[in-house]
Amino acid sequence: MSNILVFNNNTGVADVIRPLLTTEGYGMLEAGSLQQVWQYVREGKAQLLLTDIELADGDGLEAIREIRAASSLPIIVLSMNGQELIKIQALEAGADDYVTYPCNPLELLARIKSQLRRYTQLSNLSDNIAHIYRVNGLVIDDEKRSVSVEGREVRLTPIEYKILRLLVQEKGRVFSIDQIYESIWNMKAIGADNTIAVHIRHIREKIETNPGQPQYLKVVWGTGYKVG
Repeated sequence: MSNILVFNNNTGVADVIRPLLTTEGYGMLEAGSLQQVWQYVREGKAQLLLTDIELADGDGLEAIREIRAASSLPIIVLSMNGQELIKIQALEAGADDYVTYPCNPLELLARIKSQLRRYTQLSNLSDNIAHIYRVNGLVIDDEKRSVSVEGREVRLTPIEYKILRLLVQEKGRVFSIDQIYESIWNMKAIGADNTIAVHIRHIREKIETNPGQPQYLKVVWGTGYKVG
C-alpha cells in the first residue's frame, strides 16, 4: 500500500483528501512539522509528499530542495498561493507538480496517482526492458537508472529522467510541450509551458557544458524540443 504524506499547514486538505485516498486503497500520513516529515522520508514510510509552500516552521522552498537532494520521493505542492513566480520557484526547487488550492479533489487525486505510477515505474524497471541509450557522450542506462555525460555521472529527478529518456529514445524527433507533458504526466496538458520549461532548463544545466549553447537538448523554436 502506498502512503501519502500530507504536510499542509494552511489548506486543511487532509480531511478532504482522506476519504478519496482510502477509497483508492492508499494510506495517509500526517506530519505536523518538518522534523516529522524528515522522519517519515528517512524511514521510507511515505511514497509521495503533499506539502504547502508556506510553512510555519521553515522555508518551504529550501525544504523541497533538501528533500529532493536526499530522495527521489515525488513531491506535489498544494498551496493557496497561485502566483506563477512561486510555482516556478517550487518546480525549480525540485517539486514534481504544483496545484493551487482550493481545487477539485478528484483532480488532485488524479495527479497523485499519476506521480505514484511514474515513481513505481522508475523503481521497478525489470531486466527484460533494460536498455542503454547513447547520443554521442550522453548515456542513459535504464537498468541502473543512471545518466552520464562524457563519463561524468549526472543526477536527475525522476521527472527529469523521464523527460530526457523520452527525447533520447526518439532521437531527432521534435516533441511539443503538450506532447512531453501528456507523455510524462499521463494527463491532458493545460498551461504546461512553465512546468516543462523549468524541467528542461534543469536538465540542460546538468547535462550541458554550456546550457546557453546546448549540444544535446535543443529547442526548435515555435515547435518544441529534441535531442540530437
